Amino acid sequence: MDPLTNPFRELLSNNAVPVGTWLMSGAVSTAEAMGCAGFNWVVVDMEHVPIDYKDAYHLLQAIAGTPATPVVRLAWNDGVLVKRALDIGAQTLMFPFVQNADDARRAVAATRYPLPGAASPGTRGFAAMHRASRYATVADYGKRANEGVFRMIQIETGEALGRLEEIAAVDGVDSIFMGPGDLSAALGHIGNIAHADVQNAMADAAKRARALGKPIGTVGPTPEMVQSFLNMGYDYVAIASDMGMMMRQANQFLTALRPALAKQVSSGVY
Repeated sequence: MDPLTNPFRELLSNNAVPVGTWLMSGAVSTAEAMGCAGFNWVVVDMEHVPIDYKDAYHLLQAIAGTPATPVVRLAWNDGVLVKRALDIGAQTLMFPFVQNADDARRAVAATRYPLPGAASPGTRGFAAMHRASRYATVADYGKRANEGVFRMIQIETGEALGRLEEIAAVDGVDSIFMGPGDLSAALGHIGNIAHADVQNAMADAAKRARALGKPIGTVGPTPEMVQSFLNMGYDYVAIASDMGMMMRQANQFLTALRPALAKQVSSGVY
């Protein structure tokens, strides 16, 4: 495959819904394991996890050896952060907390080199030698790199949801990603994404995005919640995170063992 072909764009072109998960541990071995587990895409989260760029570099290298496609969620919609993520080889970026079309335009511009005749201006700084260019072995990298980037724009507040159409219409916005956690907080139900107000907002977003022909994705904590999002018409979904799944399984194991442990203690085994 051409190294500038975007793998997430390829996933969306298939018939099956791409299923992903979040990488919250920041551990290279866990990232590699999740990439081997069968997920189509995995999110390297630089917003809520203490992952710096050297960490992200190694995480991307680990995921590259698996069938999964990496997505890097940036800490913020900032041109310098975007440039560094692209240079270490990120091709699919998730931009948090985009509130309006101006925010979206700034995000897109940061992913593009300022090429002559481009439809919209680019502000990405150029360097020739980095992982993204396969260390200067990709022919015409600078001239072709813009086409290889996929941009997920996160909508996480009621204000942004009200502007979904204008955000989606910005040239270079490849998809919308609904953040149900922050949306629940913005709607006054922090941490309760199952609340009817949050669910109704999520359904409304999916309906409006599909009317525009714009791919829309989201994340849910359980298979049941993810299935409800699929029923709403979401085009791609993620379930939980590496840490979330680990803690849920750990709690299930401990819950299953506690009756037996209590019995042994009461009988004097300990």
